[in-house]
Amino acid sequence: MRETRPALAETLSRIGSLIGDGRSRDDVLDVEQLSNESGVPRDVVRMLLDGEEPPAEDITDRIVRRIVHLRETRLRPDGTRHSYDEIAASYGASRASLSNLVNSRRKTPSPQMPSRQALSRQGLSEQVPSEQVLSEQVPSQQTGERRPARSGGPLASTQAGIETFFFGQPNGWLSAEPQTSLDNALQSVLHGLEREAADPMARLRGTHGLRELAARAPQLAEEELQLVTDWIDTILQRRNAQRVRGSGSDSSYTEGH
Repeated sequence: MRETRPALAETLSRIGSLIGDGRSRDDVLDVEQLSNESGVPRDVVRMLLDGEEPPAEDITDRIVRRIVHLRETRLRPDGTRHSYDEIAASYGASRASLSNLVNSRRKTPSPQMPSRQALSRQGLSEQVPSEQVLSEQVPSQQTGERRPARSGGPLASTQAGIETFFFGQPNGWLSAEPQTSLDNALQSVLHGLEREAADPMARLRGTHGLRELAARAPQLAEEELQLVTDWIDTILQRRNAQRVRGSGSDSSYTEGH
């Protein structure tokens, strides 16, 4: 089982090892994009990238915050937000039940899970099980990620319905811990760097915008191509560094005269 915190640390370590010389982590990790993909606030993304622990967050507040995030970032083709009517109808709920849940948690966030009475006031009482509002989290057999069980409860049904609306199936996105969410969002970055590592020319295209390498030899072996691309990478890095130094000298000269 891949635990949340070691998984994220492992992913960041792997990314760091693949970045190589001439680039920093900031060159390949876009905090804004990672926040949009993961549903984790930008400041928390920065904390996690720096190895810090995020602040505690009530799971219901997290789900509601991410519902709002999905409406803000996953727009219709015409650029408008999906309506509560549209989302709720997709899983057989009313607009009022969804909008009331979102609005009540946004206005008066509580550190505790919502009581049965509170959910009843939100128009969701017909599905509330007698023993609990939201069943405890259980690990996924496929990934080891801890997700809310979906055996019952209005919030679990709402979560599953909204995830199906936006992603095609329930996937735990709304309730996943920040570490898990960020780790999932980082996988596309990691896979891109792995492709670059496997294809030396991909690294030159990504780093320097080099489009083509004209080789005079009939066919370079993989080791020879790696040596050539490393040599080109070094030359281009030095040239870029000289340009930066030159532009700095020019600006200093201009300011002094």
